[in-house]
Formats: sequence, C-alpha cells, structure tokens
Amino acid sequence: MSNAAASVAASGKAPTVLLEVENVSLRFGGVKAIRDVSFEIRKGEVLAIIGPNGAGKTSMLNCINGFYHPQDGHITYKGERRARMRPYEAASRGIARTFQNVALFQGLSALDNIMVGRNLKMRRSFAWQALRLGPALREEVEHRAFVEKIIEFLEIQSIRKAPAGTLPYGLQKRVELARALAMEPDLLLLDEPMAGMNLEEKEDMCRFILDVNKQYGTTIALIEHDMGVVMDLSDRVIVLDYGRKIADGIPDQVKRDRHVIDAYLGIAD
Repeated sequence: MSNAAASVAASGKAPTVLLEVENVSLRFGGVKAIRDVSFEIRKGEVLAIIGPNGAGKTSMLNCINGFYHPQDGHITYKGERRARMRPYEAASRGIARTFQNVALFQGLSALDNIMVGRNLKMRRSFAWQALRLGPALREEVEHRAFVEKIIEFLEIQSIRKAPAGTLPYGLQKRVELARALAMEPDLLLLDEPMAGMNLEEKEDMCRFILDVNKQYGTTIALIEHDMGVVMDLSDRVIVLDYGRKIADGIPDQVKRDRHVIDAYLGIAD
C-alpha cells in the first residue's frame, strides 16, 4: 500500500481525487474502443489498469493525456473538467507518460534523452539556449543537476553517456522512466513498463515504481499484464474488457471477481 493510501486508511478521510473519467466513449469508425467508462484516480495511489489485449487500456491512457479525444464524456483533472486536451497541455499541467514501445531518441545519449523531459521547465528563449551563454547556461546547469539526481535515483550512472539505441531493452525502459520523472509529474502514466523484461529487470522496475510513489509522492496509473506485479504494486485495480469497465476495487477483491476471472484471469484461487 502506498504512503498516501495508508494515510487515508488511517485517518478515515475520503481520498482526494486527482483525475476523474466520466462516461468516456471512444470510437474509431465503427470500432468502439472505449464504451461509457467512468473511474477516478486518487492522489498518491498506484492504480493498475488491466484486461485482455484489445480491452481499451492504452486507448484510455491516450485519452487522459490528450493523444486521443473521446467523442463522449469528460475528464476532470485537478478540478478542471474538459472534453479534450492536447498532449503538450497535459504535459505542462503535470501528466507524464511512458509508452508500450520504447520511444527514445536512439542516437542521443541517455543523459540527453532525459534532459528532453526538462524542456517544459526551461524559461530562456531558443536563441539564448542555442548560444549557451549567461542566463541560459546557468539554467542548463541547474537542469542538468536535477537530471543527475534522477540518474542516481534510478541507478543508471554507468550508461548516462551511452547512446540510447545501444542499450539493452530493460535499460531503455529505465531511461524512458527517467525522462518522464524529469518532468516532475503529478500523475505518471506507465504503459506496460515491464513488458519484455526478465525477472531481475522486473524486480528492479517494481522497486523503482514504488520508490517514485513513496519518495516523490507521484500518483501512478499503470497498465500491466503480469498479475503478480499488479497484486504487489497497486492500491486499486480497474479491469477493462471490450472497452467496458467490469471491475474496480482493491487487488484481493478484483482477483476474486467472477466477471474478471471469466474475462481475463481464467482461474480462481
């Protein structure tokens, strides 16, 4: 259980809702990717979104951070209700994202890829940044110092100058997480952060995700197929099937839900 979730449980107070999805539907022509889905993401929690392939999980993350614009419904973030938001607006308001397929600049070093996450924090003009003089140079030094702390946090000091395209897949995933953290997000969306990893890499990534939640206080919503990971990491679990929400609750409740067993898990404990 996350620190925030534990505090809420101890105090008995209602949790603070950071983001609320209200009756969202998304269609691509005649294909209904999301069908009238509603749920909330509570401040400080780790929320897992699970379901079979094609259930609408990634489409839902794309709606939250503005890659897709739902035809119906609304999303309320930090108290502001909206029908659509551009990705750059989501980023500027504190929503960061990693992707199912690694989306790094392969020719840039790990350090430079992570520095991309600081772009929204830079205040000097492009001309000043190109010259790297005076105020622009001081600003860059400050941002690099911040990035170095993230590199140390994620234990990737040894590959900081290596081109991203030469790194093993598990380390590329870690660099992508570092770039998202460089944005100092309030809400971190992780799309299958452990896909393609071996057991040791998964254990490391689980540890880093929990540390991000506890030490930075970052709210996390993640898509994951490994049910062991889901049960260990998450405070709550939402299950989608054919674009519909079929369950929403704590992990122990969800894994015993008959609809979830039939649609996704296949067997009951």
